Amino acid sequence: MRPPAPSSLALKPFRNLAATRTPDGSTFTLHEHDGEFFLKLNGRQLMSTTSTSSELLLAQVACEGLSRHREPRVLIGGLGLGYSLQRVLEIVGPGATVEVAELLPDVVAWNRQFLMGVNGRLLADPRVKVLIDDVYKAIKKGGPGVFDAILLDVDNGPTSFVQPKNARLYDRNGFAVIRNSLTPNGKVAFWSAEKEPDFERNLGRAGFKVEAVPAKANDHAKRYAHMVYVGTKADLPPPGKK
Repeated sequence: MRPPAPSSLALKPFRNLAATRTPDGSTFTLHEHDGEFFLKLNGRQLMSTTSTSSELLLAQVACEGLSRHREPRVLIGGLGLGYSLQRVLEIVGPGATVEVAELLPDVVAWNRQFLMGVNGRLLADPRVKVLIDDVYKAIKKGGPGVFDAILLDVDNGPTSFVQPKNARLYDRNGFAVIRNSLTPNGKVAFWSAEKEPDFERNLGRAGFKVEAVPAKANDHAKRYAHMVYVGTKADLPPPGKK
């Protein structure tokens, strides 16, 4: 009898670990394969432990410089697999408060149950406060001038929404709510699957100094597949002037 082919020996099962429903009725699932974890929406992969570079970059560009702040306050929209949270906690000091607004309580539970070895342990960090809430509502509840940085990784981009109501984060009113909640020179960072030049222009018109930062899906990628748009709160011109 011939020995099994090497590919057969290496074959590992693809495990469905957990599933839940989003408010609009979509199916959100967690999977594991060969030690890697995947989050999917209606069968479409949203994020995985194999592609984390852009999530780390999102935190880096939003929070750089905050280590010099005594008590910075950061809001992360979307927990996911916890990689943005990981990088934020590496940057900010011991006096920081890092709030994570996650719409689905099951995602928080999965991080604690299945993903403890990935980043779930970070939820026990005393600097972390988990909010089971829509991030737009969390921003409004925060009040004016309270966040030094806001990270938004809740959609595939400003024109591709995981939840239809997330559209309000990317329009003029949403920009005004975000801007109002930031401290002077505070930053908001948006993750996007691809370039969104119209969004970049609109963010600039809303009173932000905008930087578009190309992002790789993983460290070994040969090209920049994604974008991170960073808006720094700028002084608005007086009425009647541009």
